[in-house]
Amino acid sequence: MGRHWKAVLAVWALCVWGVVALAAEDEGVISVRSAHDVPTTMDRLASAVRAAGLNVFDRIDHAAGAAKVGLTLRPTQLLIFGNPKVGTRLMHCSQRAALDLPMKALVWEDANGHVWLSYNDPAYLAARHHAQGCSTVVEKMQRALHRLAAEATGG
Repeated sequence: MGRHWKAVLAVWALCVWGVVALAAEDEGVISVRSAHDVPTTMDRLASAVRAAGLNVFDRIDHAAGAAKVGLTLRPTQLLIFGNPKVGTRLMHCSQRAALDLPMKALVWEDANGHVWLSYNDPAYLAARHHAQGCSTVVEKMQRALHRLAAEATGG
């Protein structure tokens, strides 16, 4: 392997490690720290979702909703999106998975001002709903969500 390819692989490994280092998982929820504010992260996510050929069903601004009733909430936005070609396959394994579909991604600001993109790990959803024989679909969903999160949160 040439010196150039070793350098490329080293940079790639550092980038991947950096994304992994910023990602956290808590009981099936994967959270990736964003380099952007909440609206920008959400705009980038929605664009990446559409570019991937997925449907955006809704975007909910929870902080705006709170303000309408005289309450405060740090910036918190939810995107509901999906692809029936993929989601239906998971529902074939367990129709109960429809409780958690379409997919959702939450972009939120923590108490320290850090912005995070959080989503349910498809493997967690499959286990939660006892979906058997769906490993290929779950892995496809995991790869897609990882890629979308990286596009939305990256610099």
